[in-house]
Amino acid sequence: MRVLVTGAAGFIGSHVCGRLLARGDHVVGLDLFDDFYDPARKRRSVAALAADRFRLVEGDIRDPAAVAAAFGEAVDVVVHLAARAGVRPSIANPALYASVNVDGTVALLEACRARGVRRFVFASSSSVYGGNTKVPFHEDDPVDRPVSPYAATKKAGELLCHTYHHLHGLRISSLRFFTVYGPRQRPEMAIHAFSKAILAGQSVQLFGADTSRDYTYVDDVVDGVLAAMDHDAPFRVYNLGNSSPVDLVDLVGRLERVLGKKAYKESLPMQPGDVQATCADVSRAKAELGWAPKIPMDEGLARFAAWLRAGEP
Repeated sequence: MRVLVTGAAGFIGSHVCGRLLARGDHVVGLDLFDDFYDPARKRRSVAALAADRFRLVEGDIRDPAAVAAAFGEAVDVVVHLAARAGVRPSIANPALYASVNVDGTVALLEACRARGVRRFVFASSSSVYGGNTKVPFHEDDPVDRPVSPYAATKKAGELLCHTYHHLHGLRISSLRFFTVYGPRQRPEMAIHAFSKAILAGQSVQLFGADTSRDYTYVDDVVDGVLAAMDHDAPFRVYNLGNSSPVDLVDLVGRLERVLGKKAYKESLPMQPGDVQATCADVSRAKAELGWAPKIPMDEGLARFAAWLRAGEP
């Protein structure tokens, strides 16, 4: 199979590309290497993918020339992971998030339509559930009240995907990721940032200490991406989560154990755009994709800590 992966050098994208290559697929990776965090980290991630079945295109998903180069050979399926990520930065720069996440998604859907590529996997987010207080979150819950520009752009992406399915027959799976963590996680995300602070003897800032998140190990998410690719549903939305929420104080305690060092905690108010809790109902993914999370959190954190101590290759 020939797979185009956008955001190929990012946290999740590099893991997806590695797994696809390992199972024998041909992969084209499209990545901008933007400066949201150090591009050198992403270049190290993608360097390990160099192989005769991998081709890297460096460019913006909004740039017709870059998209044309990525589609320069026959593609069977597009896995669209590229996005401007993060709730808090989206509040500071909503226009950029709308441009990359909405316009970029349209550009890729249009390229699929024009070239007859029928299969598309879209990386959405648990943030689309907004301030939903009904837990666990089910795919049929209302998602029309996002609480951050980032969440709104992901919901917009889902709506665009449905539109292209309806009008042009694209077969699309939209995957709502729940707080993915593991080796190569972005440095501003909680587990990575907390771990660095603990090891450096700095205070861990807990914005909303009583909040909880459904942390999901990256290998489990990659399993879900590949399962959705291979299932080829006409149009479907799937939660990919661990279904075991952990609150912030408990998370720090678990990190203290795997890192072998005490944390100095600083409790602060919740930030705009944050939500109280996330928790995934994954019954649909289990029934239709044969998917279920496999990595318990303590094991996942131990793997992350080992990667961090090894120097973040």
